Amino acid sequence: MRVEQLDSMIRGWFVGNFIPNVYQTEDVEVAIQNYPSGTYEPWHYHKIATEITVIVVGEAEMNGQRYNAGKIVVMEPGEGTDFKAVTDVTTVVVKLPSVKHDKYLKGD
Repeated sequence: MRVEQLDSMIRGWFVGNFIPNVYQTEDVEVAIQNYPSGTYEPWHYHKIATEITVIVVGEAEMNGQRYNAGKIVVMEPGEGTDFKAVTDVTTVVVKLPSVKHDKYLKGD
């Protein structure tokens, strides 16, 4: 058995094709992320991967739409969003497959 710390991972990502991780795979990426109220991430999209975001605690705004705990937002390849923590927010994010350099900001 091996035990790791989530806070030793980068931005909560702990499964995927990157280092550090607790499980290396090209099939999927998984993260648990905590955002203080007011945190903003700019609009982005993926050309290859599907990204699934579960709001576990709190309320977030994506593309001007508010989502609270229990909502699951699925972004298919080519669809994009920004992210704003309306309150303190905890999310679980699953991205599949795990493709390096598949994050594009507005204008890319």
